[in-house]
Amino acid sequence: RVVNDVAPKDRQIAMVFQNYALYPHMTVRQNMEFALKPQRLPGSELSSRIAEAARILGLEPLLERKPAQLSGGQRQRVAMARAMVRTPKVFLFDEPLSNLDAKLRTQVRVEIAKLHKRLGTTVLYVTHDQVEAMTLADKIVIMKDGHIEQVGSPEDVFAKPRNLFVATFIGSPG
Repeated sequence: RVVNDVAPKDRQIAMVFQNYALYPHMTVRQNMEFALKPQRLPGSELSSRIAEAARILGLEPLLERKPAQLSGGQRQRVAMARAMVRTPKVFLFDEPLSNLDAKLRTQVRVEIAKLHKRLGTTVLYVTHDQVEAMTLADKIVIMKDGHIEQVGSPEDVFAKPRNLFVATFIGSPG
């Protein structure tokens, strides 16, 4: 569906960025509820969506905590849950793991992959990390200076890099 002429609020796109942008004065539950306010859902639907996202992302014991009481990985999962509860048509993840340590990055990467499979929603994932690109993508678009260098599956791009830049991005060129 082309959304060029659709108002941004009606495009059904949920975004998760490298900076979590959580409301510090709100609990985890309230941060998730806030994302649903424009939809004016009945209380039961609101509770159901929050409970499901919290269950999927392991946030159930954290629902009454405020962001300052959470680790970086927990905050990132709250940001993901806040996007998830909206049931968008498209997720846009922009460097969502760059502020996390290596162990946490691996854990959250696994959670994002599971989320993508479970929801079957289109996910645009922007990263400079080759491992993230190769492990999370069905299709990779490699760009340099705003221009597309190559598009393809991780396997195709790895096996047949179009140029030295792509080869260097994906791995050590031979």
